[in-house]
Amino acid sequence: MTEIRQPSPRRGTNLPRMGDFNLTVILDAIRRTAGGLSRVELAQIVGLSPQTISNISRRLLDQSLIVEAGKEGSGPGKPRTILRLNPAGMYAVGVHLDPAVATFVVLDLLGAVVQHSSVKTPASSRPEAVITAIAAEIDRLIEASGVDRAKIAGLGVAAPGPIDHDNGTVVEPPLLDGWDSVPLRDALAEATGLSVLMDKDVTSAAVAETWAGGASGAGSFVFMYMGTGIGCGIVLNDEVVRGTSGNAGEIGHIIVDPDGAPCDCGLRGCVKSTCIPQVLVAQAQAAGILDEPGTAANGSAVQERFAMLCEAADAGNTRAAAIIDKSAELVARAASAVANTLDVDRVVFGGPFWPLLSGRYLEKVPGLIQQSSDAGNIHPVEVVGTGVGEDVGAVGAACLVLEHTLAPRAQRLLLEG
Repeated sequence: MTEIRQPSPRRGTNLPRMGDFNLTVILDAIRRTAGGLSRVELAQIVGLSPQTISNISRRLLDQSLIVEAGKEGSGPGKPRTILRLNPAGMYAVGVHLDPAVATFVVLDLLGAVVQHSSVKTPASSRPEAVITAIAAEIDRLIEASGVDRAKIAGLGVAAPGPIDHDNGTVVEPPLLDGWDSVPLRDALAEATGLSVLMDKDVTSAAVAETWAGGASGAGSFVFMYMGTGIGCGIVLNDEVVRGTSGNAGEIGHIIVDPDGAPCDCGLRGCVKSTCIPQVLVAQAQAAGILDEPGTAANGSAVQERFAMLCEAADAGNTRAAAIIDKSAELVARAASAVANTLDVDRVVFGGPFWPLLSGRYLEKVPGLIQQSSDAGNIHPVEVVGTGVGEDVGAVGAACLVLEHTLAPRAQRLLLEG
């Protein structure tokens, strides 16, 4: 197990008109310290004056975002009052739209799941019908949670990529027919009345890991997202990397098997043509491990048949095991390429299909990645499963709202003229 470096706290600034940034710096420092911090400790960590710390703390207490959680101190001097986040001070809703299943959560301010639900993604080529069903489930979720709707900061949406981040649209996602340039963000905002943020599912999963994954979400890592498709989220020095258009982590055209199946890009052996679940299911059908389906493949059908393949492999079917083990080798090559390029601390695996793969992958992938690591003699590359769980996409979607609201961002430093 490699040593986990704790994330470095942001530093505040004592320049005037920096209130919003400093507020988020203090919230972020408190969030990252499980036991809470005193005002004196905050001043030492974030570099703000005691008076600024006192003023902002008072604002946060008035807004119920933090609470005073007792006093500590055994030496001389006055005991220090500990400040902690108030879990009930703010909530966020998250939805993960996968071609197989839509998952929903309500998170509190600490990133803990207050309410959860999931439904099969409607098998409809009419996006408006799916959006209506999602909005209805969100209303049911909030009502079941008992959370005051006024305390919900917003709705986060994790969608399959690629996405048009600026316009909030999904662009031809796999296994979602008719979803070309669908304005999902604005449609859900209109249907729910909530402020909506949207990001790629792989990026949302990386955000979830930084907020709720514990040690696996610190420092620099690649989140290998195992869903209907395979992609990666990227975190460098505790900052999520989104890229120019919000589509960083599209690894479908990394070549992992030069002799592999042809890809729609014209090359052979790309990730998307060799090791995504739909391809593995087709290989199992061709090998007679699975019967040919009676209906065309959709997200739910792929998930069900992929589960059957993994169960067969775990039950000792050698041909099924060979398909899964080969996919582990190919995915490890893709993960190694990204990990070497970015020089990260670890590779984190997760996503809706990860529970089906975790046993066999964690036996094979760590050694393959370490063997391919260019910096292996300098530092090991840890390989772990997500610390968030199988709802990492939905949790990440809700964390988008918390991140946007609470995390220190450079944009907050821009001064108006």
